[in-house]
Amino acid sequence: MIAGPTGVGKSSVAVAVAQAVGGEVVGADSMQVYRGMDIGTGKIREAEMEGVPHHMIDVWEPEARGSAGRFLGEARAAIGAVHGRCCLPILCGGTGLYIRAVVDGLAEGAARDRAIELQLEARLAAEGAEALHRELARLDPAAAGRIPASDRFRLIRALGVCLATGRPFTELQGKGTRAAGYRTAYLCLTRPRAELYARINARVEQMFRDGLVAEVRGLAPRLGPTARGAIGYRECLALLAGELTEGSAIAAVQAASRRYAKRQLTWFRGVAGVRFVDLAEPGAMAEVLTVARALLSPEPPA
Repeated sequence: MIAGPTGVGKSSVAVAVAQAVGGEVVGADSMQVYRGMDIGTGKIREAEMEGVPHHMIDVWEPEARGSAGRFLGEARAAIGAVHGRCCLPILCGGTGLYIRAVVDGLAEGAARDRAIELQLEARLAAEGAEALHRELARLDPAAAGRIPASDRFRLIRALGVCLATGRPFTELQGKGTRAAGYRTAYLCLTRPRAELYARINARVEQMFRDGLVAEVRGLAPRLGPTARGAIGYRECLALLAGELTEGSAIAAVQAASRRYAKRQLTWFRGVAGVRFVDLAEPGAMAEVLTVARALLSPEPPA
């Protein structure tokens, strides 16, 4: 998995890895799955793919409502096809929930209670992860054995399901989709904050020069509720409605993109086992390739 905040440079790194080790890229972006949403999502262009096959890009119509469950099924099928060609699947994107769904599966959606999860988030801040992990161990020892205290997102989800239903999370998860059992390496690409924010600001300005407003105008009648809420699209819809000037729309997209990048980094820091790679550091690409090549080596004996 090659993850990271918007604008960090994930797509070009994924292409370089695929070329070096014989891989194919499977997108993990909740908006790049939509056909026609090209400029505003920063979708990789065909020339930039440099011959590397890409999957899970341009696969849903913009009217569709997105879901992690649908993505999970389609992405796992794509990964299976890549494995069938004896290539390395490289799951690349910034939607942490979609990445987690593909790797870990999804519990029964109805078992979740967002109000309880919000309470647990407050308890996490006040009591610490170990206290919540002890409670999970009491309610669902199997889940506690699989989920480390450091993985706060999975911890809150599992404990929240236990509290919402009065039943073990692992019991309900068995009724959902199971973990895929992949052998994985999880990388999160980063850059110094000032550099990342400068890249985001410049990228947004380039999107508007490339015709983002025209793209949104053409798609507007077809945009479903998920697509209409995407960063860049909602601001351009407001611009087309006369609610924003172009200058204020650009500034709004830049600000929303920076906030989104911050939220993405917070997410990835909460996932156990993620290896962070600062692309501004010398040798960063060599480090990424080392990790990818190690994944292709035979598994050590048990």
